[in-house]
Amino acid sequence: MIDGLGVLGWGVGGIEAEAVMLGQPISMVLPEVIGYRVLGSPNKLITSTDIVLTITKHLRQVGVVGKFVEFFGPGVAQLSIADRATISNMCPEYGATAAFFPVDYISIKYLEQTGRDPEKLQYISQYLKAVSMFRDYSDASQDPEFTQVVELDLGTVEPCCSGPKRPQDKVSMCDMRKDFEACLGAKQGFKGFQVAPAQHNASVSFKHGGAQYSLSHGSVVIAAITSCTNTSNPSVMLGAGLLAKKAVEAGLSVKPYIKTSLSPGSGVVTYYLKESGVMSYLSQLGFEVVGYGCMTCIGNSGPLPESVVEAITQGDLVAVGILSGNRNFEGRVHPNTRANYLASPPLVIAYAIAGTIRIDFEKEPLGVNAKGKEIFLSDVWPTREEIQAVERQYVIPAMFKEVYEKIDKVNERWNNLKAPSDKLYTWDPKSTYIKSPPFFDGLTKELKPPKEHRAKQPAARYLTSRGLNPRDFNSYGSRRGNDAVMARGTFANIRLFNKFLNKQAPRTLHLPSNETLDVFDAAERYQQAGVPLLILAGKEYGSGSSRDWAAKGPFLLGIKAVLAESYERIHRSNLVGMGIVPLEYLPGQTAESLGLTGRERYTIVMPEPLTPRMIIDIKLDTGKSFQARMRFDTDVELTYFHHGGILNYMIRKMSDK
Repeated sequence: MIDGLGVLGWGVGGIEAEAVMLGQPISMVLPEVIGYRVLGSPNKLITSTDIVLTITKHLRQVGVVGKFVEFFGPGVAQLSIADRATISNMCPEYGATAAFFPVDYISIKYLEQTGRDPEKLQYISQYLKAVSMFRDYSDASQDPEFTQVVELDLGTVEPCCSGPKRPQDKVSMCDMRKDFEACLGAKQGFKGFQVAPAQHNASVSFKHGGAQYSLSHGSVVIAAITSCTNTSNPSVMLGAGLLAKKAVEAGLSVKPYIKTSLSPGSGVVTYYLKESGVMSYLSQLGFEVVGYGCMTCIGNSGPLPESVVEAITQGDLVAVGILSGNRNFEGRVHPNTRANYLASPPLVIAYAIAGTIRIDFEKEPLGVNAKGKEIFLSDVWPTREEIQAVERQYVIPAMFKEVYEKIDKVNERWNNLKAPSDKLYTWDPKSTYIKSPPFFDGLTKELKPPKEHRAKQPAARYLTSRGLNPRDFNSYGSRRGNDAVMARGTFANIRLFNKFLNKQAPRTLHLPSNETLDVFDAAERYQQAGVPLLILAGKEYGSGSSRDWAAKGPFLLGIKAVLAESYERIHRSNLVGMGIVPLEYLPGQTAESLGLTGRERYTIVMPEPLTPRMIIDIKLDTGKSFQARMRFDTDVELTYFHHGGILNYMIRKMSDK
């Protein structure tokens, strides 16, 4: 988000961050810088979410993984700092390392609006102008030289959503019904659910709260205004509030079985929603504040009503989650929502009221009120002028000062928590949340591979064995301090598509027994037999949150290498950090083109000395061989590999002091 304000920064893998905390600098290949020229002005119906989803699709098509993107051109002046922050924060979704907006007068105006010291702001402006870092986006003579330039005319942006499984799969709002119905029958994949044509109009009746309802493919069961950027953007949040106000006044409501939630990015949002008078209308539609920051976007949706889950299961329905978050990968939002769409906060409310994604808002009513009157989305959609008027009145410097001056006093329970004063953490062997990890078991000062953790059962059975009931399992994220849970949770996404089985399931085929097992159970058998493992993967391997456990988990399962068509930046870095070899097919090659099935035994030839990005030989027990690129991109990464990973390297380095 800071890049939207002119502060260059980018995310790193959790494993890299741990090493930095121990004093190790980060190494990287000098990135290319892509210039993104912004032209024109958005029409009055467009939100910042529509713009960022359009940019996400565009830059995925361009290909910017591992590159910096810098925005320039006269259209940038049409974007507020909140808009720019939304675009910058989505850069992992379009693959860039950083998405940067140089400082201009709007940046300084934002700092004034949020209560910063005027004298300091004047000094900042003078300094940036003196060193030629203050940008006038209308002056083309200030445009830098870029590796490549692409452009977007804001006037071409349409109201849209993205889904049903990836942030880059943008769908115009007017095409949502048609696109979803095409996805129903399409082959299983990012844009397909492979539902038989005869089942496309299937529906299941169920009871909730004493009333009768029905669900069908495309029914919305989760509607969440969530995400650190979208819910910190006054224009879309006030837009959602004003839409809620008009909808309630028009007599519309949200069906009670739909799980609705509002998780603002900060207390400031709650403040201006209340002060402007729209919070009560959001509440009437079910959008109550459930907390702050990441919620549904990272899978903290909580359970759906049992009757809803039973109906979805009975009909094998493609139920829908609609959220204003950043990510919608299948299985991430909720295990029972196979389709998940990203949308602006106002559209989240609109689809919640409609109750289905299979609607054309331009031709069909949003709903019918108690008087039988059809209410269309255009009847309740707030104008840009309405939103800006409310924003000018309520999003003011005094508000920011009032909220942040008492930020350390508002949560008594947090302030009253007792924290130990010991220098070293005291491990509780009974805890199922935080457990001493096995990464350094058997580590010596000499270069030997660390001992691998050997666990026995998948996560649910493990927690049950510790005396927990299913209602107390919580999420994997909440137990990321426990390696026994996280190793069992690796590749446990129920929507995982394993080509060994040719279907969705968190399971695999154990060889040579040909038994179908949970991935963890199969990995344990391989480890007991002393068989190292390799993953064959497709494009953009590691897409998602790229959490450190996405690499730590495979390490604990005994995976030694990954062979993929391409990698997401942070995940590749995390694999390196855990000592797992990232290999990449040569251009034009895939597992299919090479005839790889995964049943072969692979010998990865590692010549000495290794050099960054070198091409190496891979031999199969079938007699075939081929070449791949080793994605250790720097000499420093090779050093980490020789030590069995960055953490082992740091421990040895510290022990030498």
